[in-house]
Amino acid sequence: MSGSDIPEKLNMARYCIERGAMDFPEKIALKVITGLEEESVIHSWTYRELEQQVRRIGGALRDNGLNAGDRILIRMDNCPEYALLFFGAIAAGIIPIPASSQLSAHEVDFIAKDSGARAIVLSANLDTSDHGEEMLCFTEHQIANFAAQGRLTNWQDSKADDPAYLIYTSGTTSRPKGVLHAHRAAWGRRPMYQGWYGLTSDDAMLHAGAFNWTYTLGVGLTDPWANCATAVVYTGARDATIWPTIIERAGATIFAAVPTIYRQILKYCNLNSGQFGTLRHGLTAGEPLPDDVASSWLEQTGLVLYEAFGMSEISTYISSSPGLISPRSGTPGKPQDGRKVAILDVDGGEMPLPANEIGVIAIHRSDPGLMIGYWDRPEEEAAVMRGDWFLTGDRASMDEDGYIWLDGRSDDMMNAFGYRVSPFEVESVLSMVSGVGEIAVAEREVRTNVRLIVAFVVPDATISGDQAEQKLRDDIINYAQQELAEYKRPHEIIFLNALPRTANGKLKRSDLVLPDPTQARV
Repeated sequence: MSGSDIPEKLNMARYCIERGAMDFPEKIALKVITGLEEESVIHSWTYRELEQQVRRIGGALRDNGLNAGDRILIRMDNCPEYALLFFGAIAAGIIPIPASSQLSAHEVDFIAKDSGARAIVLSANLDTSDHGEEMLCFTEHQIANFAAQGRLTNWQDSKADDPAYLIYTSGTTSRPKGVLHAHRAAWGRRPMYQGWYGLTSDDAMLHAGAFNWTYTLGVGLTDPWANCATAVVYTGARDATIWPTIIERAGATIFAAVPTIYRQILKYCNLNSGQFGTLRHGLTAGEPLPDDVASSWLEQTGLVLYEAFGMSEISTYISSSPGLISPRSGTPGKPQDGRKVAILDVDGGEMPLPANEIGVIAIHRSDPGLMIGYWDRPEEEAAVMRGDWFLTGDRASMDEDGYIWLDGRSDDMMNAFGYRVSPFEVESVLSMVSGVGEIAVAEREVRTNVRLIVAFVVPDATISGDQAEQKLRDDIINYAQQELAEYKRPHEIIFLNALPRTANGKLKRSDLVLPDPTQARV
């Protein structure tokens, strides 16, 4: 795969949907399961219906004042309109910003202002007046009407390098940053088709995530549709015990989830070999796959879990896969075919390191899946480029067979339930709580193979005694609930007399340890 392979003209939504609408118009493209009860509704869209509704949403957005290049922030609950809107905006050349429904009003306000969003789409339970008159506000109900009655617009005549969508992710500073992707990002996902999924047009891909997660939008929708397969998403109440039934009801052949989901299924469900019927294998990403989960899943179900590793700036680029890259314990796999990946010296240079030497993982700028850049952050963009190489910040080595062996992050980035979270962002918010003298946040193992965000707090001089510390703990928890998405909130608060620092005063984040992991509150 190289940059020269990419068509000059490419609209991401058209690339994903048009072929299915032309070749398999009556085939089910999207199936949404709302619950386990007999009366629960299973909504479905054929490729013909999907194409028309996506194009109608695009036409309605243009008719309601949005132009190509405008940004539209999506803050909706887990509903099919989320997916239709994401692709409908792209179809019209409008840039969607998918946001988690867990984000606080403060976080949403920052993203809206930083991105210069012209419009926002809200669930019915959210107040449109919170966003002022300067932004166009649409409701989930309006989007449903757009899908049914909007003007059927033509696909925007986009170039492969034109902006397609914008993702906000925690940066290495206290502010989230926008990762801007081009339409070519969909083309850049092609190495995953066989390099991770083993995907064919006969597959039904069930994703355990919500529509507002880019893992779902990419693995759960973009790639199945680009291969004329069926995408399945469950939007009902979450409980580990539901998944065997959902897999059966969906007729899923591939199941994608984070390792935590697989661990929960193993713990709470009575599994047996052959139980999943049509399921061929599972996919996992977002968190490291523990060896015991992979081996227990294989032992109890007879099915293999194929792991992938990636980040918002490139999506997954290292993986194991059916028939191509056999899973090995302790490694997510190899760079996918067509990827140009190297291990570079952390301290500088563009020459790949020899086998088995630890450095930083780097991706060549020619990869079509690589982001355009960071939205309005030239200084952060420059910091991650070294010549023609994008520095991921992930430390690793590559063995003689090409397998990647991870060795942690070089920038202290945390991974919370599949979301990358910057400790600086969380620290910046929680330092505003009265009584907090100093604070440091880190991801720690609270029990075997369970890692959560922990806040280490040095109270200021006003805090003295157990009651005062308990009040401060409650204040931190309450403030986090108001100002941070749930997945960014610390699950444990540890009070210290001082933060560990080097002789030069730099925080030694690696020395932040739980006093007794068995007593951590989860």
